[in-house]
Amino acid sequence: MPAETHDTTRPRALVTGAAGGLGREVAIQLARRGCAVAIADINGDGLAETARQIGDTGAETEAITGDFTLEGAPEAAVEKVVARWGGIDILVNNAGYGVIEPFLDATFKAWTLTLALNVTALAMACKAAGRVMREQRSGRIVNITSPGSRMALPDYTAYTASKAGVDSITRAAAVALAPYGVLVNSLAPGMMDTEMQRSTEADLARANGRNDLQAFLDERTRRIPLGRRAEISEVAEAVVWLCLDSPKYMTAERLNMSGGLDKD
Repeated sequence: MPAETHDTTRPRALVTGAAGGLGREVAIQLARRGCAVAIADINGDGLAETARQIGDTGAETEAITGDFTLEGAPEAAVEKVVARWGGIDILVNNAGYGVIEPFLDATFKAWTLTLALNVTALAMACKAAGRVMREQRSGRIVNITSPGSRMALPDYTAYTASKAGVDSITRAAAVALAPYGVLVNSLAPGMMDTEMQRSTEADLARANGRNDLQAFLDERTRRIPLGRRAEISEVAEAVVWLCLDSPKYMTAERLNMSGGLDKD
């Protein structure tokens, strides 16, 4: 069947990990900026709520529930976007997984799952969207990385290693797609108040024998030069800027938004 036709002047976006947190906020902000937004996540209930909130903006949306660690799943999501709207202009790779494990007690299962979602699935999504964008000779890809990709964090090594992989993929994809006018950049957010961040820090506190969680959180917040944690909305604004407003000569770049933690 032919692809459904719509106004192609409206940017067509796919946001992964959009069932909550940063992914949901990015999807909603893109919708408010006039984009048609497809959202993907393994959490169907959370995805339905994101779709409802996007619907409140009047924007078109497509919810794609599935496990991106399965072979072919990232490519299938991109295909759904193209089938719905005839192309894809924006890809935000936000889906991620991380678990607290001391390096010397690391498990094969945790390493495999972390790398499967944070590295392999992201790379396959970049590849699939990149092929479409190559033919369009336009498009923007934004990958969510982490300040941790350049830190030694022995309780979180699988995650930080995976985000170093994201940095590498971003640079490689940017160079591969540059001749076609496709921009590929990344954003490294610092500490935010998300479900994943809260769960990770609670696990980290336990791993370090810290029973007073709030005191532990306050201590970590004080290390941030700006003296506070990032609001999800302001991080999403930066992601949307990379998707829609950043200069057309900006590619293969990493935008740090960590309140001064990551100083490069």
